Amino acid sequence: MECAIRSAVMDDAAQLLAIYSPYVTDTCVSFEETPPSPDAFARRLKECLDHYAWLVCEVRGEIVGYAYAGAYRARAAYRYAASTSVYIKNGYHRQGIGRSLYEALFERLKALGIYTLVAGVALPNPGSVGLHKAMGFTEVGVYRSVGYKFGRWQDTLALQKALRDYDTPPERA
Repeated sequence: MECAIRSAVMDDAAQLLAIYSPYVTDTCVSFEETPPSPDAFARRLKECLDHYAWLVCEVRGEIVGYAYAGAYRARAAYRYAASTSVYIKNGYHRQGIGRSLYEALFERLKALGIYTLVAGVALPNPGSVGLHKAMGFTEVGVYRSVGYKFGRWQDTLALQKALRDYDTPPERA
């Protein structure tokens, strides 16, 4: 499916939250148990836009998916790594939207000096695992029973992708 990819803006927050909320309420994809408030979600969006990248995919003027990156961990030495996520609106899966969003996101992150991408996928989730592997992520391990949602313990698959060679020092210190 052809989609127009652009940077998210603050006015997108309500549409983005509408895409995200069913992942919280109906699935174990997100380990949140209640959707964030509109104000809390808007703060997340602003923080991401201020420091990393948040992209949206529009089809006929409607946002049908988004991908973003944030800090992997707070310690200074982790500043060259970013954690990535992608969410697609119900009814738009398996149409190449996630791939298109991730390709554009990875280019933005590379330009920001990011070397390593990490992602966590709640298991089972064959669609997300397949997308990440198709995008060059490799499995680095499984965190067993790290979340408890919907009356059962949940595992998370850890994945990693190199954006650039590690034989050169970072451009920004």
